[in-house]
Amino acid sequence: MDAPPHCDSDGSSDLVYAYKPSLLGAPFEFRLTPTALEWSRGRLNDRVPYDRIRRLRLSFRPVTMQSHRFIAEIWSTAGPKLEICSTSWRSVVEQERHDVAYSAFVAELHRRIAAVGAAVSFEAGSPVVLYWIGLGVFAGASLALAALTARALQIGAMAGAAIVGGFLALFAWQLGTFFRRNRPGTYGPDALPPQLLPRQE
Repeated sequence: MDAPPHCDSDGSSDLVYAYKPSLLGAPFEFRLTPTALEWSRGRLNDRVPYDRIRRLRLSFRPVTMQSHRFIAEIWSTAGPKLEICSTSWRSVVEQERHDVAYSAFVAELHRRIAAVGAAVSFEAGSPVVLYWIGLGVFAGASLALAALTARALQIGAMAGAAIVGGFLALFAWQLGTFFRRNRPGTYGPDALPPQLLPRQE
């Protein structure tokens, strides 16, 4: 299956980005025009003037098949919440990364929002309450696994200690990265948080 177009200029001042949020569904296409963010998906389409945008959140959202995935969420005074994702579903077990295209599009979107002087809340990471609840659960689970590893070593169950310790290391690495990147905060449209944008490889 062919991948959708990424981020490109159509020869005018418009910038276009597209991604597939699901394997079977139609791709989302977003266009930055001089006055508005336009979007379409299948037969649905709409436009959001930059001065109607009120909130924009950047976050790190890994999924099972893609551990390097980012999302920009956009709320306006009218219309649905929009999500712009840095990856596309390519097959049942594979997602395609659009790192460069996503970063360029998101940066230009911020520039155009700032240019109209709209009162926008630029938010980074996870919502505060969910973040701290999740961090508490993560810390508790990590301590429990560490205690199990220590107990297995005390009774000489080396194989069990190795298994639990390995799981602890993987658990701490994956969720530790999630919480490190998604620490709640705010930012300015001219200083996007680098931990919430894909690496330029």
